[in-house]
Amino acid sequence: MEAKNRTAISEFLLLGLSDDLKLQPLIFSIFLSMYLVTILGNLIIILTIIYYFHLDTLMYFFLSNLSANDICFSTSTIPKMLLNIQKQDQNISYIGCISQVCFGSVFGGMENCLLAVMAYDHYVAICHPLRYTIIMNPCLCVMLALISLFISTAVALLHSLMVLRLSCTEPKIPHFFCELGQIIKRSCSDPLINNVLIFVTACVFGGVPVAGIIFSSVNIVFSLLRMPSSIGKHKAFSTCGSHLSVVSLFYGTGFGVYISSAVTDSSWKSAVASVMYSVVPQMLNPFIYSLRNKEMKEAPRKLISMTTSITYQLLRAWVSRVNQCEICQNVRNFCHCILPK
Repeated sequence: MEAKNRTAISEFLLLGLSDDLKLQPLIFSIFLSMYLVTILGNLIIILTIIYYFHLDTLMYFFLSNLSANDICFSTSTIPKMLLNIQKQDQNISYIGCISQVCFGSVFGGMENCLLAVMAYDHYVAICHPLRYTIIMNPCLCVMLALISLFISTAVALLHSLMVLRLSCTEPKIPHFFCELGQIIKRSCSDPLINNVLIFVTACVFGGVPVAGIIFSSVNIVFSLLRMPSSIGKHKAFSTCGSHLSVVSLFYGTGFGVYISSAVTDSSWKSAVASVMYSVVPQMLNPFIYSLRNKEMKEAPRKLISMTTSITYQLLRAWVSRVNQCEICQNVRNFCHCILPK
């Protein structure tokens, strides 16, 4: 009976970044702004790649997948936090908490795999340019994206199922979302199997992509040094520089979170550090790729300009039709008659 009562928990409490009520409006405003910038920036990247066919290369195919993944990653955590602050309610259901663990693992793993696939794409494009279209054919690219999704989903489901076997007695989570490590820490059962599983999956599904990225980067650097054209070097450095900046931001913040968790016992510092890998990279990725890539810098401007022009033309056409409408003219004349001058 005692063991049964220990597992009977229906909801958790997300304590967030601060329990000071005066800081809640500021935290709400900051995270809402970051979320809107993330959604808008990544959505512009996706729409730009879809609309401009000259950007329909395989590199931009993976970039659009990365942007869609960033939107999903942020959406899995931030809206619930904003809703809790708005309602002044820290509760999250047990199913909702496990769902956040699962989706966070899926999209975090997907980003990890996509960054490795993009590094391989750059390696083939620079080191084997004549065979690029043969090696990186559309079928292979779709297969790589699907394999990344399958691996990420399988690992996330495995972690979620292992979390379900834990019995929890401490419902308070000093975090703004349900993170896998925080759930395991608050378990009253032996977390050895979960910790071993996290270590193994981190070494295999984290170490292999990182090793692939390092291997690709080293070969790209040697190829660039042998490249005679300075224009080609600059273009290749610009493209690879954007990718390496995103890789450094994602892995650097991710490693920083786990190092800070191991060094310090402060839950608040751990929660703040988690913001650096679960919110900030997804917000900055569109700016990094846009600022370092000439095509991605100019295409959104053209898209926004075209959208503004179309909207203006539609408004002019609507106003013109309103002016030509007899019923509208009669209503306007009637209003002029009854309203005082």
